Formats: sequence, C-alpha cells, structure tokens
Amino acid sequence: MNTKRIALAGVFTALVFVMTFLIRIPIPATEGYVNLGDAVILTASFLLGPFAAIPAAIGSALADLMGGYAHYIIPTAVIKGAMGGVAGLILKKQKTTSRRIIAFVLAEVIMVGGYFAFEAMPFMYGPSAALLSVPFNAIQGLAGILVALPLSYVRNLSKSAIISG
Repeated sequence: MNTKRIALAGVFTALVFVMTFLIRIPIPATEGYVNLGDAVILTASFLLGPFAAIPAAIGSALADLMGGYAHYIIPTAVIKGAMGGVAGLILKKQKTTSRRIIAFVLAEVIMVGGYFAFEAMPFMYGPSAALLSVPFNAIQGLAGILVALPLSYVRNLSKSAIISG
C-alpha cells in the first residue's frame, strides 16, 4: 500500500459520493434514484484494482446516509464494494478491451442482482415490487459502463495505472 494509492482512493471516495448523491435522477415508482456513481466505481476499479472496493463501499454508503436511505447503508456498502472489488480483480493483471467489458458488465450484474435480492426480502418490498427497480438499476449500470469504458482509454488516466501495480 503506497501513499499515492491511498490518496487516490480518498479522491475516488469523494467522487463516488458526489456522483451518487448530487448527480441523481429520482424514480418515483421505486422511491429511489438513478445516479452516475457507478461510472466512478468502474473507473476506480480500472486504476486501483480490487482496492476499489473501499472507495466504492464508503462513498456509496455515505450517499445513502446523507440522502435519507439509512436502511440501505449496509447493503449498499456490500453491493458497491463487491462491484469495485470484483471488477478490480478482473482488471488487476490485464486491461484489454474484452476484460474491461467483462469486468464492468459483471460489476453491474452484481449491482442489479444485489439490490433486487435485498429489496425482494420480506422486510423490504417483496419480489414483485423489487422487480420494479431492476430496469432502472440496469439503466444506471449501462450509463456507468458507457461513461467508464471510454474514460479507461484516456491517455493520462491509463498512465496512472502505475498506481495499481
């Protein structure tokens, strides 16, 4: 663990929070919102490897806390942390286009499936109501991929992959 990686993780934590909490579109049907925090999580996984789990979990959970979604803090930390960690593991050794796509899509499948599983629980909304959030979470995931994938090819961003290895 070096100082640059820790500092970059701190910056990504703040960016995940800002892009999740401040840049969001409310979804009245689910009482939730769509945001661009996933784009930052995927970009962090490209640069930080599995260490991206930390800023993904903390930044996203803080957004839930500040947004009045306290009952989502723990599931969000687990789901978003898993997204960053899994995508980062896939990208740790190779950063080819196909691995980027696989890593980013798998991370978003974790997000959509994770929130569906949590919301389908009896103390939440149940399976039928939880299905309402699936398309919105999928749209959020697609937006995250469409923003993060081209960012992973920015020349200066790619050069800072030195931080991850």
